[in-house]
Amino acid sequence: MKKIKIGIVGGTGYTGVELLRMLVIHPHAEIVAITSRGEVGQSVQNLFPSLRGLIDIEFTDPADTDLTRCDVVFFATPNGIAMQQARELLDKGVRLIDLAADFRIKDVNTWEKWYGMKHACPELIAEAVYGLPEMNRDIIRDARLIANPGCYPTAVQLGFMPLLESGVIDSGYLIADAKSGVSGAGRKAEVSSLLAEAGDNFKAYGVSGHRHLPEIRQGLSIMAKKQVELTFTPHLLPMIRGIHATLYARLNANIDLQDLFESRYEGEKFVDVLPKGSHPETRSVRGSNQCRIAIHQPQESNIVVVLSVIDNLVKGAAGQAIQNMNIMFSLPEDAGLNVVPLLP
Repeated sequence: MKKIKIGIVGGTGYTGVELLRMLVIHPHAEIVAITSRGEVGQSVQNLFPSLRGLIDIEFTDPADTDLTRCDVVFFATPNGIAMQQARELLDKGVRLIDLAADFRIKDVNTWEKWYGMKHACPELIAEAVYGLPEMNRDIIRDARLIANPGCYPTAVQLGFMPLLESGVIDSGYLIADAKSGVSGAGRKAEVSSLLAEAGDNFKAYGVSGHRHLPEIRQGLSIMAKKQVELTFTPHLLPMIRGIHATLYARLNANIDLQDLFESRYEGEKFVDVLPKGSHPETRSVRGSNQCRIAIHQPQESNIVVVLSVIDNLVKGAAGQAIQNMNIMFSLPEDAGLNVVPLLP
């Protein structure tokens, strides 16, 4: 089979190196271009010694790189970059997967409010497919433009999905209490990410409003087929990788919750519903594209508690992006993603 020619824009961040880590072992992928304004001419394997012997390519200047020779381009860039180049690349027949938030939110005014900038190509937002495979697999197949979900939104939506789709919870009262490792803040120099600041510490942030809130609310409302009300509180954990989302909802039906989740995710390669009474750990998914879920009904009350864990850099970013690419190009969905989680 002919290999897929791949370009990566912004390959020096954590999601960029995660893309590289999995694409270099992907049987159908050929990385032909990787750009970085700050590392032009630098060898990828010199910057990332973990890739020594696996990739022989240098970072190039985005302005001088011909991305039109690619079959697909991943944007592992800050918000606001992909939308500047999307129209031109799509017109040339290149398919795009944006790991940032440029195309996730369908309402342009909402996006501009939360991200504080004017959208460069609002006409493409309607076409963009939200790349949560467990929800949109059928339309991902034919998409030209994928909006890869955020990390918190992935963990939260997969945890609530069976409950909202089946209508067994009160969609007007949802709570997502989520925690992330420091790598979720990106690979940049920032005081709050210093070891002496983040280590041996735990805090909430963005309680009054986080950029992932409208994205999560949008997805949950689609599942419920009506507007939902969600309280979302993110926290920073003193660890590198991982997201743990504890989700709360009021039940309005008497149903076997374990069977509901197992039936909904039967056959899904990357969602693992754990046995009843389990407590998934972030280390059980570290470095992998897995989402592990457990369901609880404390004291047999009318409250359901869902525990959802992912690696924020993999299922929450680069791994899910590759999963989307596999679907788009009719490849096995787990190609390049058969990575066993790291332990310890």
